[in-house]
Amino acid sequence: MSALTGLKVIELGQLIAGPFAAKTLADFGADVVKIETPQTGDPLRKWRLLKDDTSVWWQVQSRNKRSVALDLKEKEAQDIVRQLVQDADVLIENFRPGAMEGWGLGPDALLAINPRLIMLRISGYGQTGPYRDKPGFGVVAEAMGGLRHLTAEPGRVPVRVGVSIGDTLASLHGVIGILLALQERQHSGQGQVIDVALYEAVFNCMESLLPEYSAFGVVREAAGSALPGIAPSNAYRCQDEGYVLIAGNGDSIFKRLMHTLGRDDLGQDPALADNAGRVKRVEEIDAVIGAWTAQHTVDHVLAALDLAAVPAGRIYTVADIAADPHYQARGMIQQVQMDDGTSLSVPGIVPKLSRTPGSHRRNAPTIGQDTDAVLQDMGLTSAQIQTLKDKGIVA
Repeated sequence: MSALTGLKVIELGQLIAGPFAAKTLADFGADVVKIETPQTGDPLRKWRLLKDDTSVWWQVQSRNKRSVALDLKEKEAQDIVRQLVQDADVLIENFRPGAMEGWGLGPDALLAINPRLIMLRISGYGQTGPYRDKPGFGVVAEAMGGLRHLTAEPGRVPVRVGVSIGDTLASLHGVIGILLALQERQHSGQGQVIDVALYEAVFNCMESLLPEYSAFGVVREAAGSALPGIAPSNAYRCQDEGYVLIAGNGDSIFKRLMHTLGRDDLGQDPALADNAGRVKRVEEIDAVIGAWTAQHTVDHVLAALDLAAVPAGRIYTVADIAADPHYQARGMIQQVQMDDGTSLSVPGIVPKLSRTPGSHRRNAPTIGQDTDAVLQDMGLTSAQIQTLKDKGIVA
């Protein structure tokens, strides 16, 4: 028994934000029926590196889901969604605002069919406001949410994080919203709509950015690998050209760090006993740490700092991740068998629940792999399903 066994979810999204939210629910036992376009399916199937003409990313994003291929532009396909909604718990969509309403599948219509339905809507700018109709992707949301302005070396062009962090943050906020709504539904018996905007999910993670501007008029700028206002915390080059991240910003940690460097004069300096004092002299402190790391290899630095209980780590590549014993011990590198019999490494499941953990129950589906089974469960006969296929409404 998984944590969400018995929860019925309809996924109408595509690419990242909506499907990641549904994947998270599916990992913990929810029955996710993914609605895809016939023939082409979710565009993510063709993103990045392909194996047997399908993205290996697809094997992560759509594991544990069932695929039904419907052409939502057709009324009969829309009617099928309405039938599915009748006993569904959750519907997830990440189309531009208005698309669902244009198909007759907006919140008013669906909640009239099933008042207990919880509907997660993820979009670039939300379902209201002057920007609601603008197209919005995660990368734009990261910029509007304030993140992109900070991800650069000072004076250089802002860079992206390297993954679609805006989409993923929105997905996780959406999952939180679903779980909150499910909890509330236990008392009221009513569903509701969850409106998640990509930029707001990013903005929600921007820590002290706004209150510092409000209180002091400070516009926080890019600081490279440092953490402004918290010292010392930075990336430092080592003798072998690698980098280590060192977070020596706790008061007692700073003292242990300086002792390891042979600089007890700084560690015991009353002016550096707290973060405020260290921030004033952060350039001096960074220079001292950088001079020490430059004399040693990454392995030597990490061994010395581990001995001193100073938080530090190397910058991992995926090869480092795949070989790391801690990842292995925590079950974060899972081996799944593809349909062709080959093995594929995929990320493990997070979070880890002690009694009802998530699991990989089935591989990501082919387009429309479960169309017949789902429609038969709805009561359609084989002849009716074939008629819909002949019309190109389902596949």
